[in-house]
Amino acid sequence: MLMVERFQVQSRSPFEIHHILTGLEKTPETTVEAELFLPEGEGPFGCVIALHGSIGWASHHQDHVDGWLDAGLAVCKVHSFTSRSVDSTVDDQLSVTHSMMLVDVFRTRSVLEQDPRIGKIGIAGWSLGGTVALYSAWAPMIDLLGTPFDAHLPFYPAAHLRPEVQNWSDSPMLILHGDADDWTPVHFVEELMPQLPNATLHVYPGAHHSFDSEKEFTLLPKAVRLKKRTVTINKNGNMSGELFLGIRLPLNQRWQRRWVIRILRNRGAHVEGNPAARADSLVRARAFFMEQLC
Repeated sequence: MLMVERFQVQSRSPFEIHHILTGLEKTPETTVEAELFLPEGEGPFGCVIALHGSIGWASHHQDHVDGWLDAGLAVCKVHSFTSRSVDSTVDDQLSVTHSMMLVDVFRTRSVLEQDPRIGKIGIAGWSLGGTVALYSAWAPMIDLLGTPFDAHLPFYPAAHLRPEVQNWSDSPMLILHGDADDWTPVHFVEELMPQLPNATLHVYPGAHHSFDSEKEFTLLPKAVRLKKRTVTINKNGNMSGELFLGIRLPLNQRWQRRWVIRILRNRGAHVEGNPAARADSLVRARAFFMEQLC
């Protein structure tokens, strides 16, 4: 019989990666809720820390979770949004950021690694959560926040951050993406791949964002999407982006991000389930974690 245990993690709310790298102890303290689902048996179980996207938890996330539990893995769902009284960040991407979620997952991992029932620990996330599952493999994050994850599974992540320090964990990573994604385009991942020492990118032809869901083709008119611009993180932790004609703007603070979103008018993105990609991803993701965590 499946067991569910709820626990709390003491975390922080840094707005940007800049704040993690330059002064995490000065950022607001936060208590984050987590749920640990344990399969039958005594363990130790391989465990997946799971993170939702900008819309919060959805049924297709649970479909993957159920598959991992059926495979004998434990799953820990981290509630970064509701713990901060937020439902969705689709329209702003500012109220709960990937940086806050990065601290949440490493703090959650540090609790789980003390549990004798838990063995290897992987991380999976969708969209915004996929960004966290990806950049949690960046060595400066690991050095500051904890210990490396044993496996990374980002679903259609935003991979637009370009660190000058190109140091990454060599833990296995499987990235699942669709080539029709106009919210977090796959070209960002393709450009980052040469930096990643042990990553595999599997691309689904004709698949949109949320391809593993059963959603109808839907336009989210206010969704903040990515186009071609990247964000540089220099070796001192300062973040910036090129606006035009070589002019770089700092992107460390909330008001700077809000201003850039307003200038660029990057609004509107689509979601759509893709039956073939959905079916394949459910099998492929499960097989990946069974191989890496069991």
